[in-house]
Amino acid sequence: MKNTNFWIGNGLLAAAFLTLFFMGTLSDMLGSGAVVLWMALAAAGTYFIMKS
Repeated sequence: MKNTNFWIGNGLLAAAFLTLFFMGTLSDMLGSGAVVLWMALAAAGTYFIMKS
């Protein structure tokens, strides 16, 4: 189970990176919700990596 949590965390952090990469487009579509989405992905990814 440790390995699964590690890879889930890395996947979420990769999604957070992509969110930052496309932040301009996302902020046009979602407004300040784009920052909330990025923070949620980063927090969840960090949680899963620390859990492993």
